[in-house]
Amino acid sequence: MGNTTEAASAYRYPLLIKQILLTPLANAPHQEIVSSDVRRYNYRAFYQRIEALASSLSSLGVAMGDTVAVMDWDGHRYLECFFAVPMMGAILHTVNIRLSPQQILYTINHAEDDVILVHTDFVPIIEQISERFERPIKLVLLDDGAEAPKLPSGYVAEYESLLNTSDSGFDDKFDFGDFDEHTIATTFYTTGTTGDPKGVAYSHRQLVLHTLGLIAAFSTASGNNRFHKEDVYMPMTPMFHVHGWGMPYAATMMGVKQVYPGRYDSAKLLRLIESEQVTFSHCVPTILQMLLSAAQARNTDLSRLKIIIGGAALSEGLGKTALDFGIEVFAAYGLSETCPVITTADLPASVCERGSNEDLARRRKPGKPCALVEVRVVDQDMNDIPRDGKTSGEIVVRAPWLTQTYTKSPEATQALWHGGYLHTGDVGRFDETGSLLITDRIKDVIKSGGEWLSSLDLENIVSRCQGVREVAAIGIPDERWGERPMLIVAQVADAKSNITAEQIREAIRVHVDSGELPKWTLPERVEFVDQLDKTSVGKLDKKVLRARYAQ
Repeated sequence: MGNTTEAASAYRYPLLIKQILLTPLANAPHQEIVSSDVRRYNYRAFYQRIEALASSLSSLGVAMGDTVAVMDWDGHRYLECFFAVPMMGAILHTVNIRLSPQQILYTINHAEDDVILVHTDFVPIIEQISERFERPIKLVLLDDGAEAPKLPSGYVAEYESLLNTSDSGFDDKFDFGDFDEHTIATTFYTTGTTGDPKGVAYSHRQLVLHTLGLIAAFSTASGNNRFHKEDVYMPMTPMFHVHGWGMPYAATMMGVKQVYPGRYDSAKLLRLIESEQVTFSHCVPTILQMLLSAAQARNTDLSRLKIIIGGAALSEGLGKTALDFGIEVFAAYGLSETCPVITTADLPASVCERGSNEDLARRRKPGKPCALVEVRVVDQDMNDIPRDGKTSGEIVVRAPWLTQTYTKSPEATQALWHGGYLHTGDVGRFDETGSLLITDRIKDVIKSGGEWLSSLDLENIVSRCQGVREVAAIGIPDERWGERPMLIVAQVADAKSNITAEQIREAIRVHVDSGELPKWTLPERVEFVDQLDKTSVGKLDKKVLRARYAQ
Protein backbone atom coordinates (compact mmCIF):
# COMPACT_ATOMS: atom_id res chain seq x y z
CA MET A 1 0.00 0.00 0.00
CA GLY A 2 1.10 3.53 -0.64
CA ASN A 3 1.65 6.28 1.86
CA THR A 4 -1.75 7.17 3.41
CA THR A 5 -0.51 9.87 5.78
CA GLU A 6 -2.69 12.95 5.42
CA ALA A 7 -1.22 16.38 4.98
CA ALA A 8 -1.29 18.24 8.28
CA SER A 9 -2.79 21.23 6.51
CA ALA A 10 -5.47 19.30 4.57
CA TYR A 11 -8.96 20.77 4.97
CA ARG A 12 -11.49 18.08 5.99
CA TYR A 13 -14.46 20.16 4.74
CA PRO A 14 -17.27 19.69 7.26
CA LEU A 15 -20.70 19.76 5.60
CA LEU A 16 -22.01 23.04 7.04
CA ILE A 17 -24.86 25.25 5.84
CA LYS A 18 -22.42 28.07 5.12
CA GLN A 19 -21.00 25.95 2.27
CA ILE A 20 -24.36 26.19 0.44
CA LEU A 21 -23.59 29.88 -0.20
CA LEU A 22 -20.24 29.36 -1.91
CA THR A 23 -21.62 28.66 -5.38
CA PRO A 24 -24.21 31.46 -5.69
CA LEU A 25 -21.80 34.06 -4.32
CA ALA A 26 -19.18 32.98 -6.85
CA ASN A 27 -21.42 32.36 -9.86
CA ALA A 28 -24.56 34.48 -9.42
CA PRO A 29 -23.84 37.37 -7.02
CA HIS A 30 -26.13 39.75 -8.92
CA GLN A 31 -29.11 37.37 -9.18
CA GLU A 32 -32.29 38.70 -7.55
CA ILE A 33 -34.08 37.70 -4.37
CA VAL A 34 -37.55 39.29 -4.20
CA SER A 35 -39.64 39.55 -1.05
CA SER A 36 -43.19 40.34 -2.22
CA ASP A 37 -43.69 44.11 -2.02
CA VAL A 38 -41.16 44.61 0.80
CA ARG A 39 -37.61 44.20 -0.54
CA ARG A 40 -35.61 43.34 -3.66
CA TYR A 41 -31.85 42.70 -3.56
CA ASN A 42 -29.13 40.40 -4.92
CA TYR A 43 -27.18 37.48 -3.46
CA ARG A 44 -24.25 39.70 -2.50
CA ALA A 45 -26.50 41.98 -0.45
CA PHE A 46 -28.24 38.89 0.93
CA TYR A 47 -24.94 37.62 2.33
CA GLN A 48 -24.13 41.03 3.83
CA ARG A 49 -27.46 40.94 5.65
CA ILE A 50 -26.73 37.40 6.87
CA GLU A 51 -23.50 38.71 8.39
CA ALA A 52 -25.30 41.69 9.96
CA LEU A 53 -28.02 39.43 11.37
CA ALA A 54 -25.44 37.10 12.92
CA SER A 55 -23.63 40.06 14.45
CA SER A 56 -26.94 41.44 15.76
CA LEU A 57 -27.96 38.14 17.34
CA SER A 58 -24.49 37.82 18.85
CA SER A 59 -24.92 41.26 20.43
CA LEU A 60 -28.13 39.94 22.03
CA GLY A 61 -26.14 37.12 23.60
CA VAL A 62 -26.89 34.34 21.11
CA ALA A 63 -24.07 31.80 21.14
CA MET A 64 -23.29 28.26 20.02
CA GLY A 65 -26.14 25.90 20.92
CA ASP A 66 -28.70 28.63 21.70
CA THR A 67 -32.10 28.55 20.00
CA VAL A 68 -33.55 31.36 17.88
CA ALA A 69 -37.22 31.02 16.92
CA VAL A 70 -39.00 32.71 14.01
CA MET A 71 -42.69 33.59 13.69
CA ASP A 72 -42.99 35.20 10.29
CA TRP A 73 -44.59 34.93 6.86
CA ASP A 74 -42.47 33.68 3.97
CA GLY A 75 -40.09 36.51 3.13
CA HIS A 76 -36.47 37.62 2.86
CA ARG A 77 -36.02 37.75 6.65
CA TYR A 78 -36.97 34.09 6.95
CA LEU A 79 -34.44 33.16 4.27
CA GLU A 80 -31.78 35.20 6.08
CA CYS A 81 -32.56 33.27 9.28
CA PHE A 82 -32.32 29.94 7.39
CA PHE A 83 -28.62 30.74 7.04
CA ALA A 84 -27.45 33.20 9.71
CA VAL A 85 -28.77 31.31 12.74
CA PRO A 86 -27.33 27.83 12.02
CA MET A 87 -24.14 29.33 10.55
CA MET A 88 -23.49 30.81 14.02
CA GLY A 89 -23.79 27.33 15.51
CA ALA A 90 -27.18 28.22 16.98
CA ILE A 91 -30.43 26.32 16.33
CA LEU A 92 -33.19 27.76 14.16
CA HIS A 93 -36.69 26.94 15.48
CA THR A 94 -39.26 27.53 12.73
CA VAL A 95 -42.49 28.05 14.67
CA ASN A 96 -45.68 26.71 13.10
CA ILE A 97 -47.78 29.88 13.19
CA ARG A 98 -50.94 27.92 12.36
CA LEU A 99 -50.92 25.97 15.60
CA SER A 100 -53.11 27.06 18.48
CA PRO A 101 -51.58 29.54 20.98
CA GLN A 102 -51.35 26.74 23.55
CA GLN A 103 -49.48 24.50 21.10
CA ILE A 104 -47.17 27.36 20.11
CA LEU A 105 -46.41 27.93 23.79
CA TYR A 106 -45.63 24.24 24.21
CA THR A 107 -43.16 24.27 21.28
CA ILE A 108 -41.44 27.45 22.53
CA ASN A 109 -40.93 25.98 26.00
CA HIS A 110 -40.01 22.52 24.73
CA ALA A 111 -37.44 23.88 22.26
CA GLU A 112 -36.00 26.13 25.00
CA ASP A 113 -36.02 29.24 22.81
CA ASP A 114 -33.66 32.05 23.78
CA VAL A 115 -34.76 34.64 21.19
CA ILE A 116 -37.97 34.88 19.17
CA LEU A 117 -38.28 37.01 16.03
CA VAL A 118 -41.98 37.96 15.87
CA HIS A 119 -43.87 39.48 12.93
CA THR A 120 -46.28 42.26 13.87
CA ASP A 121 -49.22 40.01 12.98
CA PHE A 122 -48.23 37.52 15.70
CA VAL A 123 -47.56 39.99 18.52
CA PRO A 124 -51.06 39.29 19.98
CA ILE A 125 -50.24 35.57 20.26
CA ILE A 126 -47.02 36.32 22.15
CA GLU A 127 -48.92 38.72 24.44
CA GLN A 128 -51.37 35.92 25.18
CA ILE A 129 -48.74 33.33 26.13
CA SER A 130 -45.59 35.18 27.25
CA GLU A 131 -46.41 35.03 30.97
CA ARG A 132 -46.11 31.23 30.70
CA PHE A 133 -42.65 31.20 29.12
CA GLU A 134 -40.48 28.88 31.23
CA ARG A 135 -37.23 30.78 30.61
CA PRO A 136 -36.17 34.36 29.83
CA ILE A 137 -36.71 35.06 26.14
CA LYS A 138 -35.68 38.13 24.17
CA LEU A 139 -38.26 39.31 21.63
CA VAL A 140 -37.39 41.04 18.34
CA LEU A 141 -40.10 42.66 16.21
CA LEU A 142 -40.43 42.00 12.46
CA ASP A 143 -42.33 44.71 10.60
CA ASP A 144 -43.01 45.31 6.90
CA GLY A 145 -43.47 49.08 7.19
CA ALA A 146 -41.11 51.58 5.60
CA GLU A 147 -40.53 53.38 8.91
CA ALA A 148 -39.31 51.97 12.19
CA PRO A 149 -42.39 51.01 14.25
CA LYS A 150 -42.99 51.60 17.93
CA LEU A 151 -41.80 48.59 19.87
CA PRO A 152 -44.44 46.66 21.85
CA SER A 153 -43.80 46.25 25.55
CA GLY A 154 -41.17 43.63 26.29
CA TYR A 155 -39.45 43.73 22.89
CA VAL A 156 -35.73 44.51 22.84
CA ALA A 157 -35.38 45.63 19.21
CA GLU A 158 -36.86 45.83 15.73
CA TYR A 159 -35.18 43.65 13.07
CA GLU A 160 -34.08 46.28 10.54
CA SER A 161 -32.96 48.74 13.20
CA LEU A 162 -31.01 45.96 14.89
CA LEU A 163 -29.21 45.06 11.67
CA ASN A 164 -28.36 48.70 10.94
CA THR A 165 -27.04 49.40 14.43
CA SER A 166 -25.15 46.13 15.01
CA ASP A 167 -21.44 46.34 15.80
CA SER A 168 -20.53 45.28 12.28
CA GLY A 169 -23.47 46.84 10.46
CA PHE A 170 -23.18 45.93 6.79
CA ASP A 171 -19.47 46.72 6.51
CA ASP A 172 -17.47 44.25 8.58
CA LYS A 173 -17.50 40.50 8.05
CA PHE A 174 -18.85 38.07 10.66
CA ASP A 175 -16.55 35.12 11.28
CA PHE A 176 -18.59 32.00 10.53
CA GLY A 177 -16.15 29.40 11.80
CA ASP A 178 -16.08 25.65 11.32
CA PHE A 179 -17.56 23.18 13.81
CA ASP A 180 -18.84 19.61 13.89
CA GLU A 181 -21.13 18.93 10.91
CA HIS A 182 -23.38 16.85 13.18
CA THR A 183 -24.30 20.01 15.14
CA ILE A 184 -28.07 20.55 15.21
CA ALA A 185 -29.02 23.32 12.78
CA THR A 186 -32.82 23.43 12.84
CA THR A 187 -35.82 22.19 14.76
CA PHE A 188 -39.58 22.33 14.25
CA TYR A 189 -42.65 20.53 15.55
CA THR A 190 -44.96 18.12 13.78
CA THR A 191 -48.46 17.32 15.00
CA GLY A 192 -49.80 13.79 15.14
CA THR A 193 -53.07 12.11 15.93
CA THR A 194 -52.56 12.28 19.69
CA GLY A 195 -50.52 14.14 22.29
CA ASP A 196 -48.35 17.23 22.06
CA PRO A 197 -46.44 18.19 18.91
CA LYS A 198 -43.19 16.26 18.46
CA GLY A 199 -39.89 18.03 17.92
CA VAL A 200 -37.90 17.09 14.82
CA ALA A 201 -34.28 18.22 14.50
CA TYR A 202 -31.76 18.22 11.66
CA SER A 203 -27.99 18.63 11.62
CA HIS A 204 -25.89 20.66 9.20
CA ARG A 205 -24.71 17.46 7.54
CA GLN A 206 -28.27 16.24 6.99
CA LEU A 207 -29.46 19.53 5.51
CA VAL A 208 -26.50 19.86 3.14
CA LEU A 209 -26.92 16.27 1.94
CA HIS A 210 -30.68 16.76 1.49
CA THR A 211 -29.96 19.91 -0.53
CA LEU A 212 -27.65 17.94 -2.81
CA GLY A 213 -30.25 15.16 -3.00
CA LEU A 214 -32.92 17.62 -4.13
CA ILE A 215 -30.67 19.08 -6.81
CA ALA A 216 -29.74 15.59 -8.02
CA ALA A 217 -33.41 14.56 -8.14
CA PHE A 218 -34.89 17.58 -9.89
CA SER A 219 -32.11 19.12 -11.96
CA THR A 220 -31.15 15.85 -13.66
CA ALA A 221 -34.69 14.98 -14.76
CA SER A 222 -35.12 14.63 -18.51
CA GLY A 223 -38.81 15.53 -18.58
CA ASN A 224 -40.83 18.61 -17.73
CA ASN A 225 -40.24 18.31 -13.97
CA ARG A 226 -36.66 19.61 -14.21
CA PHE A 227 -35.42 22.37 -11.87
CA HIS A 228 -32.48 24.24 -13.41
CA LYS A 229 -30.53 27.45 -12.90
CA GLU A 230 -32.64 29.45 -15.37
CA ASP A 231 -35.81 28.79 -13.34
CA VAL A 232 -37.48 31.38 -11.11
CA TYR A 233 -38.38 29.83 -7.77
CA MET A 234 -41.24 30.73 -5.42
CA PRO A 235 -42.36 28.52 -2.51
CA MET A 236 -46.02 27.91 -1.81
CA THR A 237 -45.22 25.64 1.12
CA PRO A 238 -44.69 27.60 4.37
CA MET A 239 -41.07 27.99 5.36
CA PHE A 240 -41.93 26.79 8.86
CA HIS A 241 -42.91 23.41 7.36
CA VAL A 242 -39.79 21.24 7.00
CA HIS A 243 -37.71 24.23 5.84
CA GLY A 244 -40.14 24.87 2.99
CA TRP A 245 -39.49 21.24 1.95
CA GLY A 246 -35.80 22.12 1.78
CA MET A 247 -36.24 23.87 -1.57
CA PRO A 248 -35.03 27.35 -0.43
CA TYR A 249 -31.66 25.76 0.39
CA ALA A 250 -31.54 24.06 -3.02
CA ALA A 251 -32.62 27.23 -4.85
CA THR A 252 -29.94 29.22 -3.03
CA MET A 253 -27.18 26.71 -3.81
CA MET A 254 -28.22 26.85 -7.49
CA GLY A 255 -28.20 30.66 -7.47
CA VAL A 256 -31.61 31.01 -9.11
CA LYS A 257 -33.89 34.01 -8.85
CA GLN A 258 -36.08 33.56 -5.74
CA VAL A 259 -39.46 35.15 -5.01
CA TYR A 260 -41.04 35.05 -1.54
CA PRO A 261 -44.77 35.86 -1.34
CA GLY A 262 -45.25 36.81 2.32
CA ARG A 263 -48.67 35.81 3.56
CA TYR A 264 -50.36 33.41 1.14
CA ASP A 265 -53.21 34.95 -0.81
CA SER A 266 -54.44 33.60 -4.14
CA ALA A 267 -54.50 36.98 -5.89
CA LYS A 268 -51.00 37.87 -4.67
CA LEU A 269 -49.55 34.47 -5.60
CA LEU A 270 -51.00 34.71 -9.10
CA ARG A 271 -49.77 38.28 -9.51
CA LEU A 272 -46.23 37.32 -8.48
CA ILE A 273 -46.23 34.25 -10.74
CA GLU A 274 -47.01 36.51 -13.68
CA SER A 275 -45.02 39.64 -12.83
CA GLU A 276 -41.85 37.83 -11.66
CA GLN A 277 -42.12 35.07 -14.31
CA VAL A 278 -42.13 32.29 -11.69
CA THR A 279 -41.46 28.85 -13.19
CA PHE A 280 -40.94 26.48 -10.24
CA SER A 281 -42.90 25.96 -7.04
CA HIS A 282 -44.31 23.35 -4.67
CA CYS A 283 -47.36 23.00 -2.43
CA VAL A 284 -49.93 20.69 -0.89
CA PRO A 285 -53.05 19.94 -2.97
CA THR A 286 -55.16 22.36 -0.92
CA ILE A 287 -53.02 25.34 -1.98
CA LEU A 288 -53.10 24.32 -5.63
CA GLN A 289 -56.88 23.94 -5.42
CA MET A 290 -57.12 27.41 -3.83
CA LEU A 291 -54.93 28.89 -6.55
CA LEU A 292 -56.81 27.38 -9.49
CA SER A 293 -60.21 28.23 -7.99
CA ALA A 294 -59.38 31.94 -7.70
CA ALA A 295 -61.16 34.29 -10.07
CA GLN A 296 -57.82 35.68 -11.30
CA ALA A 297 -56.52 32.24 -12.36
CA ARG A 298 -58.36 32.25 -15.71
CA ASN A 299 -56.65 35.50 -16.65
CA THR A 300 -53.15 34.44 -15.54
CA ASP A 301 -50.66 32.69 -17.80
CA LEU A 302 -49.57 29.60 -15.84
CA SER A 303 -48.04 27.76 -18.77
CA ARG A 304 -44.44 28.29 -17.56
CA LEU A 305 -45.13 26.85 -14.12
CA LYS A 306 -43.81 23.55 -12.76
CA ILE A 307 -45.29 22.51 -9.38
CA ILE A 308 -44.32 19.68 -7.05
CA ILE A 309 -47.29 18.32 -5.10
CA GLY A 310 -46.62 16.65 -1.75
CA GLY A 311 -48.02 16.31 1.74
CA ALA A 312 -51.10 14.50 0.42
CA ALA A 313 -52.10 12.58 -2.69
CA LEU A 314 -52.56 14.46 -5.96
CA SER A 315 -56.06 13.47 -7.04
CA GLU A 316 -56.81 12.71 -10.66
CA GLY A 317 -59.32 15.55 -10.82
CA LEU A 318 -56.94 18.19 -9.49
CA GLY A 319 -54.09 16.89 -11.63
CA LYS A 320 -56.19 17.16 -14.79
CA THR A 321 -57.32 20.69 -13.89
CA ALA A 322 -53.70 21.76 -13.38
CA LEU A 323 -52.70 20.31 -16.75
CA ASP A 324 -55.63 22.13 -18.39
CA PHE A 325 -54.14 25.38 -17.03
CA GLY A 326 -50.84 24.48 -18.69
CA ILE A 327 -49.07 23.65 -15.41
CA GLU A 328 -46.47 20.87 -15.37
CA VAL A 329 -47.70 19.24 -12.16
CA PHE A 330 -46.14 16.17 -10.58
CA ALA A 331 -45.93 14.39 -7.23
CA ALA A 332 -43.13 13.84 -4.74
CA TYR A 333 -43.16 12.03 -1.42
CA GLY A 334 -41.74 12.53 2.05
CA LEU A 335 -42.51 13.32 5.68
CA SER A 336 -41.52 15.88 8.27
CA GLU A 337 -39.21 13.18 9.62
CA THR A 338 -37.50 12.64 6.23
CA CYS A 339 -36.36 16.27 5.69
CA PRO A 340 -38.68 15.70 3.62
CA VAL A 341 -38.14 14.50 0.02
CA ILE A 342 -37.33 10.82 -0.59
CA THR A 343 -39.06 10.04 -3.92
CA THR A 344 -40.30 11.99 -6.92
CA ALA A 345 -42.41 11.22 -9.98
CA ASP A 346 -40.61 9.58 -12.87
CA LEU A 347 -41.45 11.52 -16.06
CA PRO A 348 -39.11 10.49 -18.85
CA ALA A 349 -39.43 12.71 -21.89
CA SER A 350 -41.55 11.60 -24.86
CA VAL A 351 -42.83 8.43 -23.20
CA CYS A 352 -46.47 9.38 -23.60
CA GLU A 353 -48.66 12.23 -24.80
CA ARG A 354 -49.02 15.13 -22.38
CA GLY A 355 -52.39 15.04 -20.65
CA SER A 356 -53.12 11.44 -21.60
CA ASN A 357 -54.34 8.99 -18.99
CA GLU A 358 -50.89 7.40 -18.88
CA ASP A 359 -49.22 10.80 -18.48
CA LEU A 360 -51.54 11.81 -15.64
CA ALA A 361 -51.02 8.46 -13.90
CA ARG A 362 -47.23 8.93 -14.02
CA ARG A 363 -47.47 12.46 -12.63
CA ARG A 364 -49.60 11.32 -9.69
CA LYS A 365 -47.24 8.57 -8.55
CA PRO A 366 -44.80 9.50 -5.76
CA GLY A 367 -42.29 7.89 -8.07
CA LYS A 368 -38.79 6.58 -7.58
CA PRO A 369 -36.25 7.08 -4.78
CA CYS A 370 -33.90 10.05 -4.91
CA ALA A 371 -30.14 9.49 -4.85
CA LEU A 372 -28.88 7.86 -1.62
CA VAL A 373 -32.40 6.79 -0.59
CA GLU A 374 -33.40 3.19 0.16
CA VAL A 375 -37.14 2.47 0.13
CA ARG A 376 -38.68 -0.83 1.20
CA VAL A 377 -42.30 -2.00 1.48
CA VAL A 378 -42.61 -4.52 4.32
CA ASP A 379 -45.05 -6.60 6.31
CA GLN A 380 -45.46 -6.36 10.09
CA ASP A 381 -42.38 -8.58 10.57
CA MET A 382 -40.19 -6.33 8.39
CA ASN A 383 -40.15 -8.82 5.52
CA ASP A 384 -40.23 -7.37 2.00
CA ILE A 385 -43.60 -7.87 0.34
CA PRO A 386 -43.73 -9.18 -3.25
CA ARG A 387 -43.18 -6.58 -5.96
CA ASP A 388 -46.20 -7.78 -7.90
CA GLY A 389 -48.00 -4.46 -8.28
CA LYS A 390 -50.78 -5.70 -6.00
CA THR A 391 -49.47 -6.52 -2.51
CA SER A 392 -49.20 -3.55 -0.14
CA GLY A 393 -47.26 -3.02 3.07
CA GLU A 394 -45.74 -0.30 5.20
CA ILE A 395 -43.15 1.96 3.59
CA VAL A 396 -39.87 2.13 5.50
CA VAL A 397 -36.82 4.14 4.45
CA ARG A 398 -33.15 4.91 4.98
CA ALA A 399 -31.32 8.03 3.77
CA PRO A 400 -28.47 10.15 5.15
CA TRP A 401 -30.81 13.04 5.98
CA LEU A 402 -33.58 11.35 7.99
CA THR A 403 -34.15 12.69 11.48
CA GLN A 404 -32.49 10.49 14.09
CA THR A 405 -34.68 11.43 17.03
CA TYR A 406 -37.82 13.07 18.30
CA THR A 407 -36.61 15.72 20.75
CA LYS A 408 -36.90 14.53 24.38
CA SER A 409 -39.16 11.65 23.30
CA PRO A 410 -37.20 8.38 23.46
CA GLU A 411 -40.20 6.03 23.22
CA ALA A 412 -41.52 7.71 20.06
CA THR A 413 -38.00 7.68 18.62
CA GLN A 414 -37.64 3.93 19.19
CA ALA A 415 -40.99 3.32 17.47
CA LEU A 416 -39.99 5.56 14.56
CA TRP A 417 -36.77 3.59 14.00
CA HIS A 418 -37.97 0.07 14.88
CA GLY A 419 -35.87 -2.51 13.02
CA GLY A 420 -33.28 0.01 11.84
CA TYR A 421 -35.51 1.71 9.26
CA LEU A 422 -37.60 4.85 9.61
CA HIS A 423 -41.28 3.88 9.62
CA THR A 424 -43.34 6.28 7.54
CA GLY A 425 -46.78 5.11 8.69
CA ASP A 426 -47.79 4.99 5.02
CA VAL A 427 -49.13 1.96 3.17
CA GLY A 428 -47.96 1.43 -0.40
CA ARG A 429 -46.57 -0.84 -3.10
CA PHE A 430 -44.25 -0.73 -6.10
CA ASP A 431 -45.66 -0.87 -9.61
CA GLU A 432 -44.14 -2.70 -12.58
CA THR A 433 -41.81 0.24 -13.36
CA GLY A 434 -40.42 0.41 -9.82
CA SER A 435 -42.39 3.55 -8.95
CA LEU A 436 -43.81 3.80 -5.46
CA LEU A 437 -47.58 4.03 -5.02
CA ILE A 438 -49.12 5.28 -1.76
CA THR A 439 -52.40 3.52 -1.03
CA ASP A 440 -53.14 5.04 2.38
CA ARG A 441 -51.92 6.16 5.77
CA ILE A 442 -51.96 3.25 8.24
CA LYS A 443 -54.21 5.25 10.54
CA ASP A 444 -56.54 6.22 7.65
CA VAL A 445 -57.14 2.77 6.16
CA ILE A 446 -60.80 1.76 6.51
CA LYS A 447 -61.30 -1.76 7.90
CA SER A 448 -64.73 -3.11 6.98
CA GLY A 449 -65.73 -6.71 7.61
CA GLY A 450 -62.10 -7.63 8.16
CA GLU A 451 -61.04 -6.20 4.78
CA TRP A 452 -58.87 -3.14 4.22
CA LEU A 453 -60.31 -0.38 2.02
CA SER A 454 -58.21 2.47 0.63
CA SER A 455 -59.50 5.94 1.41
CA LEU A 456 -57.26 7.31 -1.37
CA ASP A 457 -58.90 5.10 -4.00
CA LEU A 458 -62.33 6.43 -3.03
CA GLU A 459 -61.14 10.04 -2.95
CA ASN A 460 -59.53 9.73 -6.36
CA ILE A 461 -62.72 8.40 -7.98
CA VAL A 462 -64.93 11.08 -6.43
CA SER A 463 -62.46 13.87 -7.29
CA ARG A 464 -63.26 13.26 -10.97
CA CYS A 465 -66.99 13.90 -10.49
CA GLN A 466 -68.25 17.13 -12.01
CA GLY A 467 -68.87 19.69 -9.27
CA VAL A 468 -66.59 18.14 -6.61
CA ARG A 469 -63.92 20.50 -5.29
CA GLU A 470 -62.50 18.34 -2.48
CA VAL A 471 -63.39 15.04 -0.88
CA ALA A 472 -62.38 13.08 2.21
CA ALA A 473 -63.09 9.37 2.75
CA ILE A 474 -63.09 8.16 6.35
CA GLY A 475 -64.13 5.08 8.28
CA ILE A 476 -66.96 5.45 10.78
CA PRO A 477 -67.94 2.85 13.42
CA ASP A 478 -70.44 0.18 12.38
CA GLU A 479 -71.84 -2.50 14.73
CA ARG A 480 -71.95 -5.19 12.07
CA TRP A 481 -68.88 -4.47 9.94
CA GLY A 482 -66.58 -2.68 12.40
CA GLU A 483 -66.22 0.29 10.08
CA ARG A 484 -67.95 1.54 6.95
CA PRO A 485 -66.64 4.13 4.49
CA MET A 486 -68.15 7.61 4.53
CA LEU A 487 -67.55 10.51 2.14
CA ILE A 488 -67.44 14.21 3.04
CA VAL A 489 -67.62 16.34 -0.10
CA ALA A 490 -66.97 20.04 -0.68
CA GLN A 491 -68.52 21.26 -3.93
CA VAL A 492 -67.44 23.97 -6.32
CA ALA A 493 -69.28 27.22 -5.76
CA ASP A 494 -71.71 26.93 -8.67
CA ALA A 495 -72.56 23.24 -8.36
CA LYS A 496 -74.93 23.10 -5.39
CA SER A 497 -77.69 21.49 -7.44
CA ASN A 498 -75.50 19.65 -9.94
CA ILE A 499 -74.10 16.79 -7.87
CA THR A 500 -75.95 14.36 -5.64
CA ALA A 501 -74.99 11.58 -3.26
CA GLU A 502 -76.46 9.02 -5.64
CA GLN A 503 -74.39 10.34 -8.55
CA ILE A 504 -71.28 9.97 -6.43
CA ARG A 505 -72.24 6.42 -5.46
CA GLU A 506 -72.86 5.62 -9.12
CA ALA A 507 -69.34 6.80 -10.01
CA ILE A 508 -67.96 4.38 -7.41
CA ARG A 509 -70.34 1.59 -8.47
CA VAL A 510 -68.77 1.60 -11.94
CA HIS A 511 -65.46 0.54 -10.36
CA VAL A 512 -67.20 -2.03 -8.16
CA ASP A 513 -69.00 -3.57 -11.14
CA SER A 514 -65.73 -3.77 -13.09
CA GLY A 515 -64.08 -5.67 -10.25
CA GLU A 516 -61.57 -2.94 -9.41
CA LEU A 517 -63.08 -2.39 -5.95
CA PRO A 518 -64.90 -4.76 -3.58
CA LYS A 519 -68.64 -4.20 -3.26
CA TRP A 520 -68.35 -3.11 0.37
CA THR A 521 -66.37 -0.05 -0.80
CA LEU A 522 -69.68 1.60 -1.75
CA PRO A 523 -70.55 4.11 1.02
CA GLU A 524 -74.09 4.49 2.34
CA ARG A 525 -73.35 7.93 3.78
CA VAL A 526 -72.30 11.01 1.80
CA GLU A 527 -72.24 14.42 3.47
CA PHE A 528 -71.90 17.77 1.69
CA VAL A 529 -70.02 20.62 3.40
CA ASP A 530 -68.76 24.07 2.47
CA GLN A 531 -65.21 23.40 3.69
CA LEU A 532 -63.21 20.35 4.78
CA ASP A 533 -61.19 20.53 7.98
CA LYS A 534 -57.45 20.97 7.41
CA THR A 535 -54.35 20.56 9.53
CA SER A 536 -51.96 23.45 10.20
CA VAL A 537 -50.05 22.61 7.00
CA GLY A 538 -53.10 22.29 4.74
CA LYS A 539 -53.68 18.54 4.75
CA LEU A 540 -57.11 16.97 5.26
CA ASP A 541 -57.61 16.58 9.02
CA LYS A 542 -59.19 13.14 9.10
CA LYS A 543 -58.72 12.93 12.85
CA VAL A 544 -61.19 15.80 13.29
CA LEU A 545 -63.52 14.43 10.62
CA ARG A 546 -63.61 10.96 12.21
CA ALA A 547 -64.39 12.44 15.61
CA ARG A 548 -67.17 14.64 14.19
CA TYR A 549 -68.93 11.91 12.24
CA ALA A 550 -68.30 8.96 14.56
CA GLN A 551 -71.79 9.33 16.00
